[in-house]
Parts: sequence; structure tokens; C-alpha cells
Amino acid sequence: MTSQDPTHQTPPPEAARAILVGVDFGRGEAFDATLDELALLAESAGDTPVARVVAKRKAPDAALFVGSGKADEIKLMVQAHDAHTVLFDQAISPAQQRNLERHLGVPVADRTALILEIFAARAQSFEGKLQVELARLQYLATRLVRRWSHLERQSGGIGMRGGPGERQIELDRRMIDDRIKSIKERLKKVQKQRSTQRRARSRNGVFRVSLVGYTNAGKSTLFNALTKARTYAANQLFATLDTTTRSLYLEEAGTSVSLSDTVGFIRDLPHKLVEAFKATLQEAADADLLLHVVDASSPVLTEQMEEVERVLTEIGAQHIPQILVYNKVDLLDADQRPRAIQDWLPRIGGEHGGQRLPRIFVSAVEHDGLDELRGMIASLMQAEPVPEYAGLDARGLNPQDLTQAPSDITDGSDDPLAR
Repeated sequence: MTSQDPTHQTPPPEAARAILVGVDFGRGEAFDATLDELALLAESAGDTPVARVVAKRKAPDAALFVGSGKADEIKLMVQAHDAHTVLFDQAISPAQQRNLERHLGVPVADRTALILEIFAARAQSFEGKLQVELARLQYLATRLVRRWSHLERQSGGIGMRGGPGERQIELDRRMIDDRIKSIKERLKKVQKQRSTQRRARSRNGVFRVSLVGYTNAGKSTLFNALTKARTYAANQLFATLDTTTRSLYLEEAGTSVSLSDTVGFIRDLPHKLVEAFKATLQEAADADLLLHVVDASSPVLTEQMEEVERVLTEIGAQHIPQILVYNKVDLLDADQRPRAIQDWLPRIGGEHGGQRLPRIFVSAVEHDGLDELRGMIASLMQAEPVPEYAGLDARGLNPQDLTQAPSDITDGSDDPLAR
């Protein structure tokens, strides 16, 4: 029996034990010192985080990303915890991945691969599966070189150029390229169908509202609460990938609007994935109003909002009117609860100037603030100004009972939720 190459070990059928690694490069780049989000991603992919490693470098090591010393430390940790895989919070190059797998003796994956794996497991619709397959093939095409060590017997002979296994690699790359072209053609047809449906709604004068936000902000739960739909919702990252559209009746306007639930965004969402999901994200780009759902209990809500704004800009939806919907108010401590259920907040991102957005605090689980949210949607639909305050605040106080003037809190400077 021949010994197996340790870089191609098959993980056991039970949850894979994973070592999480994050590297702080400074320079203002996004970095999660706790690696909490990577842990959630790992759990969503079916892995079990058993240890975390945080390093600090000025620049990535060309060969091992973290450098040889830190790589040795990770190897010892892999052995100590009997880990099956190592997950990096940043994107690593194919060469770095190959070198790390040889050095550590276990499979290595980066944040991009982890997100793609989750998307592949969660996609339900024909369109969603096509989009995920396209993104995975585009990612794989750059990493074929590490998958063909078993073809090294195909060495180049007299009159042949190239190294071991080059012929097989080229064949597989050609097959992947052909498959990518085929999927893109099929997605174009799906996009035409969606475009036809959107034009039909537009001709019928249907006002289109889309839910956008960071993953796990509670978009699907809010969608279900507003429309009484049964879209799958769970406390996990990327619980919903496929766009769902339902009719939402607004009593204040005496008519219905079209409400769409879209895929959640996340930091460092692979560009190829955004590109592949453009047919789905087009629902947001073509909307008349966006409900930007924010997890009010998140300690990094500002960073999450910035990431949503970045993706909205990437898909051309940055100019669409927004309502900031701060969800999960029920998870806040008493001293963190907002004084008023509605106010205004400067928009995240310097490119938006002094623009202010209406903000409302809700709990989709407890159905708090939903009537006020419907009223705000109706006001914007009818091109009416949204009132600074309406109804009761989160503590059940009337607006006139507030000791703080409305103008004092509209700049967000003393916002208890701004971290």
C-alpha cells in the first residue's frame, strides 16, 4: 500500500477540526483581531474551529504568507489539536496555498474558498446553482497547478516544451473555460427573464423595494414578518442566497409594493461572486427604494455598513434612496436602547457628502416597529417627507416627552449604537 500525499488528505466524515489564522498587515486594511466572523464562516461550512492564530506583518511572505516561523507555530498547533484543515481570513495565492499545504501537512483554504463552499451548499434555485458554479470555476481556474501532482509522470519529452503534467493541466483549463462560457450563456437567458419580469412590474407601476444588508442582519426574518412569507431564515451566515419577491400591502398608501429579499453581503466578498450574482443583485440595482438592514447588536456595525455601501456602489445601486433599518433591537441592553424609534443619520461613506438617511429601529422577531416602517415606506413612495419622529420610541415614550431635541441627535455624534 503506497503512502498518500499529505497535501491531498480527505477530511473525515465528521466536522473537520479547523485552525483559524488571521494576519494584520496594518495600512488601514480590514482585520478582525478576534476572528469571530471567520469562525462563523467555518461553522457555516460545517467545520469546527479548535484554535485561533493571529499574526502581524508588514507584508505577506511570498512563499508561506505568514512566514516560516509562524508557519512552524501553526504546524505545531495542527498536531496538538489533531486538526484537519487550516483556514486563513485573507485571500492567499495558489503558490502560497500549495506551499502551506506541503509545510503543514493538511488542506489549506482561504476566506474566498470558504465563502464559495458555503454558497455551493446553500444555493437552491437553478439560477443560484449556476451562479455559484461559475464563481467556483473561475476561482479554480487559477489554482489548477496544485491539483495535478499525480500527473508528474507526464514529463515533457524530446521536442516538447513545459514541465510535468502541463498537457493535462491545459486540457482541464480548456474544459473549465468551455464550462464557464456555457454557464455565462445560460445566466444571460435567466437575466433576460428577470429583466422582463422587472419591466412588467415597472409598466404596471409597481413600486419596488429591496432588502439589502450584511449577512445575518435579519433580512429574511424581516421579510417574513412584513409579508407573512415563509422564506428560510436562520441565525447563520448566508442562510438565504436566492432572491424572493412578494407583495407587501401598505395601508397608509392604499396599495401594494413589490418587496425583494436579496443575498447578504460580507467583508471581502469575492469579486467573482459579486460578478456571478449580478443577475440576482440586479433586483437591488433596479429598486425604487432600498431597506438597508443593519444588525443593531453587532459590535462592528459601522464596518458592516461600509461594506454594504461598497457593494452597492459596485453594482450601481449607490444612488437609490435608502431607509436604514436597525434590526435586532431586542438584543440590546437597556442602556443601549434608542430613545426614539425614528431619527436621521449621516450616510456612511465620504462620497455621499452630507446626505442624511431616515433610520428606524425594529425587532423583526418581536414585530416591534414594523407598522412605523410600513409608514416610512409609504411616505417615500408617495414622495412625502419622512417625519423626524413618529409614534412611540423604543421605551414607549411620546416624542414630546424626550428631553433631547430631535436636532441634537441627527448627526449621529452621540449615537449609542455607533461604535
